[in-house]
Amino acid sequence: MICDMCKKNVASVHIVKIINGVKQELNLCENCARETNQLGIGMGINFVNPFSFQNIFGGLADYIDQSSQGMVSNALTCPSCGTTYSEFREKGLVGCCNCYKNFNDSIVPVIKRVQGNNIQHSGKIPGKFSSEIINKRKMVKLKEELQKAILLEEYERAAQIRDEIKKLQKEGGD
Repeated sequence: MICDMCKKNVASVHIVKIINGVKQELNLCENCARETNQLGIGMGINFVNPFSFQNIFGGLADYIDQSSQGMVSNALTCPSCGTTYSEFREKGLVGCCNCYKNFNDSIVPVIKRVQGNNIQHSGKIPGKFSSEIINKRKMVKLKEELQKAILLEEYERAAQIRDEIKKLQKEGGD
């Protein structure tokens, strides 16, 4: 097929619009399609990928807001970057790291729904902080295990865990 605009190049973009039951087709080459979008014409078509993470995340935020008892105020704004809660819901993106703190009550249920109950970052750790962070994580895990052992009345195991905690504290892992 040849481009409907320049009548020279092979059409690689095919646009079909159906408005009020009337079908309109437009075949454009890559250059004409790019020029049309640059001119701001856009032909009334929004080329948004419906499967992007932002769309999914924003949609989940809407779903959770609708299903929750108390509606979060859309006027809520992050004082650091100025991102509003409604912008977060539309885009599925926060503006800065402080948005997580400011929109915490709304974001945490969405993150839990997407990632399960694991809402703690478990990615790459900077080299100079790695041992410190690993020791802190190990300390938290050991304290949880200690509580479980005590609840299950496994006192010998609890004593072993307590000793591991003390050893880790001596190494500077508190």
